Order: sequence, then structure tokens, then C-alpha cells
Amino acid sequence: MDETALLIIALLVIVGMLVLWLLLRQRRTGSLREEFGDEYDRTLESRGGRSAAERDLEDRKKRVAELNIRPLDNDERGHFRKEWLEVKALFVDAPREAVLRADRMLKDVLTKRGFPMADFDRRYEDLTVDHRDTARHYRAGHTIARDGDATTEDLRQAMGHYEALFDDMVAPESGAERSNEAGMVPTADVRNDDDHPFAVTRSSDVPATAPVGGHSRRRD
Repeated sequence: MDETALLIIALLVIVGMLVLWLLLRQRRTGSLREEFGDEYDRTLESRGGRSAAERDLEDRKKRVAELNIRPLDNDERGHFRKEWLEVKALFVDAPREAVLRADRMLKDVLTKRGFPMADFDRRYEDLTVDHRDTARHYRAGHTIARDGDATTEDLRQAMGHYEALFDDMVAPESGAERSNEAGMVPTADVRNDDDHPFAVTRSSDVPATAPVGGHSRRRD
């Protein structure tokens, strides 16, 4: 076999390996987009490149896989539901205090379930692995909670976001448990009328890119 033939074969092998690498990369990208949804784009924007973003998302998956995440037991669920009712009642007279207490309470819930006591960004990232939709609510609520200029309406929106995460984190894992607990602790409804609604916007309405916790600037 002459050198030209060997060169052609070598080039074909290199091209084949390159095509295979591209296909594997596309498959990886598609899989991560499907798993993380809009969080993929948010991470892509924050990391500034696809390789760095996908490496970040893969690292999250590996990290969370090593955690001992568990559902709350009945006593823990009852305790946190009672506390959540108190937080919602507090909102009527002290909206900012209620939001800050809700933020601390959700940290306690996450810790009890097995998420590490890290900073907010770490808790948020860990949540996106298996709870990507409610993680967006957590980020939106937390953004408002940190805003010293937030209006009462903004704070009400924050409570709605926090309630979406609370419902997800405190809910039993199985349908049977949900049914058994249906009458144990009723859903909180503190003056949930036209004057004091918690506008709970669900995941499809929560923007994933900065500023995630976008809210109005209307003053009371």
C-alpha cells in the first residue's frame, strides 16, 4: 500500500472520529437541555460557553447523586405546614418579615431533606437537578426577598414563589401518602381574598434568565 493510500485512510479515520465526537456532543447537549430546560440556557449565559455550562450541569448531577436526599416524615411535614400557616398569617401585618421568615424556613426544609447547608446559589443549583421548575420559583422569591425596595405587591409575589417550592418540598412522595394526609393539615388560606392574595405563578410563567426574580417597581 503506497503512502497516498495510507494518508487517505488516516484522514478518513480522523474525519470519522471527528464526526463521532460531534454526534456524541450533540447527544449530550440534547440530553442536558431536556433534563434542565431553561436552566440550561441560564447556565450557558452565566458560564459564557457551552463546554463550561455543560460541565457545570454534569457536575451538579454527580454532586446531587451523592447526597442523601429524602422525603420528610409525617411529623416533619406537620411541623413545617403549621409553621407555614403562621408565616402566611404574619404576612397580613408584616409582609417583609413574613418573606424573610419564609426564606429561612425553606432553607430549614431543604436542610432537613438532605440538601447541604451551603449558600443560596449552591442550594438553587442542587435543586435544579430534580426540581428544576420549583427551583426557578425559589430563585425568583429569593431575588425579591433581597430587594430592600420591594413593594408589598412584590413581596406578595415572593410569597407565591416560595409557596410553590414549599408545596413541592413538603408533599409526600407517593400518591397513597398524599391521600392519607389529605385531611391532616389543610392548605393555608390566610385572608386569601381580593385584598390579600398570594399570586402564585407557576413554573411556565417564571423567567429563567436574569433577572429571574423580575418584579414591579410600583410603590404602595
